[in-house]
Amino acid sequence: MVLSAFDQFLWAIIGLLLTISGVFIEVAIPIPLLTWPIDLSEISTETLGVTLQLGAVLFVACMGGRNAAALSQIAYLALGLSGFQVFAQGGGLSYFREPTFGYLLGFLLGAWVCGDLAFRLARKIESLMVSALAGLGIIHGCGVVYFSLLALVRQLPGGWWSTFLNYSLLPLPGQLIILCAVVFCSLLLRKILLY
Repeated sequence: MVLSAFDQFLWAIIGLLLTISGVFIEVAIPIPLLTWPIDLSEISTETLGVTLQLGAVLFVACMGGRNAAALSQIAYLALGLSGFQVFAQGGGLSYFREPTFGYLLGFLLGAWVCGDLAFRLARKIESLMVSALAGLGIIHGCGVVYFSLLALVRQLPGGWWSTFLNYSLLPLPGQLIILCAVVFCSLLLRKILLY
């Protein structure tokens, strides 16, 4: 199924807004303390060390398709590079020197691939999971390639392995949890919206 141009534009706007707001929302899960009698005031939360930004990118790709996903990420990159403080550590053209900029570039390609697969494959949870995993893999691949190339030009703070550990390996479990939630919500909404 192909969405109308208006629907794709609407999802692109939604994607831009979700991506920007996702930067500021850290994901946490509730952890109840197992005591008897159960006291709901004893429920604590543990952060997963990631924000909802990646979830927003993949959600819009699964819901709006490749064009909406790519358009929202082009707009996000344009806003950030033009000086608006929408990236996690600021904005502006100097952001090219950040080791995390490759992940932002990966948002564009990963969202496009995820959106393409989400509408090309059958509307099943397995297909959406494959789509989202492909998008996540591309985002991480672009990020690793970018900071590896950056390491050839200048010294990375902490070195290559530390950068890989902090930006790809450690956030991955939290991102996989977000990915599962995105796939479930996308499938549910696509069934409700009949596409």
